[in-house]
Amino acid sequence: MAYSFRGAVQLGGLLLSILGWVCSCVTTILPQWKTLNLDLNEMETWISGLWEACVSQDEAGTVCKAFESFLSLPQELQVARILMVASHGLGLLGLLLSALGLECFQFHRASVIKARLCLLGGALEASASATTLFPVSWVAYATFQDFWDDSIPEIVPRWEFGDALFLGWAAGLFLALGGILLIISACLGNEGVSSPWTTAATAPPACVPTEETDNSFHLTPRPVNQVI
Repeated sequence: MAYSFRGAVQLGGLLLSILGWVCSCVTTILPQWKTLNLDLNEMETWISGLWEACVSQDEAGTVCKAFESFLSLPQELQVARILMVASHGLGLLGLLLSALGLECFQFHRASVIKARLCLLGGALEASASATTLFPVSWVAYATFQDFWDDSIPEIVPRWEFGDALFLGWAAGLFLALGGILLIISACLGNEGVSSPWTTAATAPPACVPTEETDNSFHLTPRPVNQVI
């Protein structure tokens, strides 16, 4: 077959990993990690992300301001910054190694090395998934706790989940699925490589020279049961 099942699994894992990595990068940049709507002014919406906080108004548009100090951020946002950037590095390195380990990529026909590259790339994508899901889930958990905190008066506005959190969960899922498929492809047998026993059985019989009788040279097939 032109393209084996193993190659299809590798390609699917690589495409899912690329999709997850792109979604993870977009999640890090977006400021919509948390949203806040004011009851006194319904036309004004506050959004907060890892790098900046913005105020969106229907008439004045959106005005954003970057956070001045890293240490002034809540603990979950500090950890989210570090882990999300680490996730991008792990995901990119996993994509490069997985691309080199693809079946369609000619690499001196070293199938063992290519399988190890796919295995390592899949492990890196799974690690990128963990470092994406953990900070997103932590920020969501902190937001959930603050929303239902009874010590805060009801008149005080509460932060809610932003769209970036849902995109981050989707990114982590895509990275996890892509990593799993790449690991599975490394465990599958190589369908394109034939067995040495099959090659020996289907090879044409070797030809050996016969005795020289009348100064002529003939080629005759070697007996099958001949032992060398």
